[in-house]
Formats: sequence, C-alpha cells, structure tokens
Amino acid sequence: MTTETRHDEVRRWLAGVGTIAAAVNAPVELPALLDLIAATACELTGYEAGGVLLADDGEHALYISGAHGLSAEYVARVNAEHTIKLGSGPLSAGPSSRAFRTAEPVAISDLSEDPSFAPWVAAALEYGYRAIVAVPLLVGGRPAGTLNCYRTGVHPFGTDEIDLLKTLANQAGIALETARLRDHERRTIDDLELLNRSLTAQHRLLEQAEQIHHELTAVALRAGGVQAVADALARLLARPVLVADPAGQPLANAQHRGVLLDPAPIAVAAADDAAATLQDSPTDDLMTAPVVLGDELVARLWLPGPVADLGQLDRRAVEHAAVVCALELLRQRTALEVEWRLRGDVLSDLLAGGASAALGARAESLGHDLTRPHSVLVVKADRPDGPMHRMGGPSGVRRLLGVAQVTADGPGPRPLVTSWGDHVVVLWPEGRPGPRADAVDAAEAIRQAAQRAFDGATASAVVGRRCAALSDYASAFRIARGALELAQLRGGLNRTFTVPDLGVYGLLLQLEDPHELVRFADGVLAPLRRHDDHRDMALVATLRTYLEQGTSTSRTAAALYVHPNTVGLRLRRIEELMGVRLADPEALLQVKAAFMAEDVTGSAWGSSSPAPDGGPLPDTARASASAAGRARGKRGRKT
Repeated sequence: MTTETRHDEVRRWLAGVGTIAAAVNAPVELPALLDLIAATACELTGYEAGGVLLADDGEHALYISGAHGLSAEYVARVNAEHTIKLGSGPLSAGPSSRAFRTAEPVAISDLSEDPSFAPWVAAALEYGYRAIVAVPLLVGGRPAGTLNCYRTGVHPFGTDEIDLLKTLANQAGIALETARLRDHERRTIDDLELLNRSLTAQHRLLEQAEQIHHELTAVALRAGGVQAVADALARLLARPVLVADPAGQPLANAQHRGVLLDPAPIAVAAADDAAATLQDSPTDDLMTAPVVLGDELVARLWLPGPVADLGQLDRRAVEHAAVVCALELLRQRTALEVEWRLRGDVLSDLLAGGASAALGARAESLGHDLTRPHSVLVVKADRPDGPMHRMGGPSGVRRLLGVAQVTADGPGPRPLVTSWGDHVVVLWPEGRPGPRADAVDAAEAIRQAAQRAFDGATASAVVGRRCAALSDYASAFRIARGALELAQLRGGLNRTFTVPDLGVYGLLLQLEDPHELVRFADGVLAPLRRHDDHRDMALVATLRTYLEQGTSTSRTAAALYVHPNTVGLRLRRIEELMGVRLADPEALLQVKAAFMAEDVTGSAWGSSSPAPDGGPLPDTARASASAAGRARGKRGRKT
C-alpha cells in the first residue's frame, strides 16, 4: 500500500469516525446511532453485515440493538430464540460473550468449524454468514457490549483489521457513552420540567386553598350566618349551594349565575339519607355533605352534579364549609338558647303572678309587647318515649321548641316562644298579619311542622284563652296545660283544639279554686279508696272502667281481663260502700262528675304547679294526678 493510499484510508476512517461524532452532537436517538455505527463499520471494512450488541441492565445477556446488512428475521431469532448469555452454558460460550467478558476481540474465520458457535450456526448459515469478529465496546473502561462484523465467506481476520475495528469500537464506545449521558441529561431535564410543573400546580393549589380558607374564615369571623357560608362556597365552586336541615327544610340558598337549587327534591332525599360523608344523592343529580355538631346531624350541604366532578381541593372546600356551617349553627343555637332562657324567666315570673311594669319591660327588651293581648298556645309531644324525645343530641323538647320558633317567625308583633317542662308555650299576639294571624291556625301550623320535622311523630296543641293583662297569663296557662294533659290522657292525640272543645271538662278546668273539686271527688270516691287500700280489690278502677264501657258488665270484664261475675260482685260491693244504686241516673251523674273532677285536678294542678291561692293541694289531689292513667292501665285479678 503506497503512502498516498494509506493517507486516503486514514482520511476515510477519520471521516467515518467524524460521521459518528456528528450524529452524537446532532443529537440522534440511540437506536439510530447504533445502526450508524454498524453501517460505518461495514463501509470502512468492506464487510457485508455488522451489528452492535448491548448488555442488559443486569449484564445477563447481549441483545442486537443496532444492525446493518443483517436480516431482521436473523436479528429477531437471535434475540428471542438464541439469546446470547453472559453467564454459563452453551449460549454463553460464543464469540460475543467471550469478547464481552475478556474485553478482547474474538474472531472466527469459519463458523461451521467452530463448536462455540453451534447454537447460532444454523441461522447464520441460513442467512449466508460464514465468518465473524466480535470487538468489545468499552464505556468508561468497562464493556458495555460488542461490535460484531460478518462476512459471507470464510475469512481469516488479520491483525490490522482487528486493530482498526478496535479503534472504531473505541470511538463507538465514546459515542455510546456520550449518547447515554445525553439521554440521562434529557431525562433529568424532563424530570426537572415535570417537577417544576408539579411545583407550579401545587403553588396554584396552595393559593386556591388559601383563598378558600380566607373566604370561609372571614365568614366565620364576621358571623355572616349560614347564608354567607353558602354564598362563599357557591363562588368558590362556581355552582349553586343549598343548606337544609335534616328534614330537608331550607336554611340557606346561594345562586350561581342566577340558578338556584330547588328545595323540593331535597326534602324527599333527606328523609332517607343518614350518611355522614360527602356522597352522591341516590334520587337526583345532586351531592350532599353532612353538617355535624358532635354526633348530631344538624344540616346538610347540597350541590348539583356527582362527587366525581369535584377535585381534591373542591372536596376540601365543601368539608371546610360544612365545618363553618356547623360553627354558625352552633352560634345561632347558643344565641337562641340564651334568648329562650330569658324568655323562660319571663314566663316563670308571669306564671308566678309577677305582673309588674318591670316584667313588661324585660319582655319588651326581648322584642315582645305584653301590653298587646295574647293567646296562650301549649304544644306537647303525644308520646314521652316517642321520636321527639329519643332523637340523639338535644332533647326532644328543645327540638320541638326550635320547630315552634321557626314556624312562629314572621312579620308583625313577635310571639314569645319558650318551654315549661315538657311543654312548648307560645304567647301568640293579636293583630299579626298573614295566614297565621289566628291563634288556632298558628297552633295547627306548629303541630304539623313538628310532625314533619320528627319523621311522623305526633304532637298535640291547645289554644288557651285570650289574655289582656299580665295577671291573666298564670290561670290561662294552667287551664291550657290542664286541657292538653287531659286530652292526651283521654286519647285525644295528634290534633289542635281549644278549651271549649272539651265540653264539661273545659268548664271544670276554668274553676279558679281546685280545693272544692278535690273535696267533692274525695267525698264521693273515698269509701272505695279506703276499701281498695285494705282489700286490694280495685273497686275505683272497676267503677271507672264500668262508666267508660257504657255500664256494660261484659265489656268491663273484657277490659279488665276478669270474669263478668267478678265485675258483678264488685259493683254490688261499690253500691254498698257508696250507699247508692248505680242504676239511678242521678247517682251515675254524681260518680261521673267525681271522676271528671279528679281528672281535671290531676291535669291542671299537678305536683309541679301550686293551687291558685298558693297553698298545696290535699294529698288526694296529688294522688289523683295520674288517677285516670292508672285506671286505664290497671287490670283486676282474675277470680
């Protein structure tokens, strides 16, 4: 080879190496770079095919990752069926494995004669490959793969050829390392860009969270009320918000772009919904979140759409709003309870006969004008063990009081709403405008609202007499409360009535002095009571039941679960002790009047209320406070 020819050869090799370097600087994707290295090797050496093999991450095997002149089928078969291993075994003894392990070139001039190539010889000969040389690709001084060149004929590889291939392989190793560094740099940049986007998004979320916290906290600090909470949440979520009590009655309704949620389906959904988490409503395209005080569900937030439409921050906004709503309702409840207590003090003084200008001034400071005539309304749950009293959280009386307060609110003179024991008391002013101007209509509205609020549990209401002076309220309340107790005792449940509706009972209740009633009832029934105390024959209960059953012996026996003969014997004994004949209409009237007097004194003057003159009732009156109930519940012994 002449000097000029050698110079041309050097220039050609330098140009090939430059092509590889230019590809690295371009940059070119790694598969394309490996194909270029294989192609350059073939062009510079005149070999028919070449391939670049790279080790996997664990250095368990070599895979043909770039090729020139090699059949795609051959590459696939070697990689999949005859994978070149780097450990031990037949697939680890080939030239590529040895070149990788030793970091030295390995050449085979005739593949069919070399047993180490046996696993691949069939495929190689099928595609026309007869000779191979494998040169290690070193990256950072460590083998990363091999550069393999193939010839279609038997070919002994000379030292110069192998040296040139080693030089090319070294340049290819540098190019491979550079490409890998570039890929790593690109991935690092991508990761940093992703991290930057994530940080930017988190910053925006923090700003939004700060806005949510700021708006809702501002509502709480200025005591804006439940409506202000709903308005703030509607702005934050860009959708209308409705706040309703557990019965579905609206407490606040916030619009978005003029759209308000319809409260009608809310009331239906609330009846069966006791879930304690943000969830979809089963009946409409709505979502709902609970507002809880302790263990008590006090309200619900309602929003349009499914929960899936809300992002994590939006859900936290709903939860935050529910907490602020709970605080607002607690604030309202606390203020209302203070007002109720003050009203209760006013009522206590009224019922104690404290009719003074100072009492009127105290009532006026609470917004109640007692110089205006009022009617006394008394409401009570029909069953002391019913849902109104068994509901969790506050007592049933307080819940009933809240219902009465909401129902009584409106324009015009303000009613005084408070409680007295198990009773809710409303002093309803005259001259109040609207559909509930009449006291009877107002009492009926309160009773029906209570039934709706307590899931069907019933209450009864009585409208007492009109009071024009402060001194009238004590007796008016006593009569109204007695009428209500008497009506409930006699089975008059779930209705609104007036004192005159009770007929004779109503007249008896209006007697100012109960002592005469007590003495009359005691004078008629005392012989029977003394006998019952000594003999335990239930004569009083038998006589009361006999009158209630229309003086029928058989029905009385059935009601008392005794034999008719037993009833007959008791009735004869009653006649003997009382000195009357029960067949005598006048005697029956006297006995009925005695029982009515006993019922009235027990209902209107129980142990919690003194007699109008301030003195205690006789023991017989206190004993008769539940006489009617005992008579209905008591059953004689079978004889």
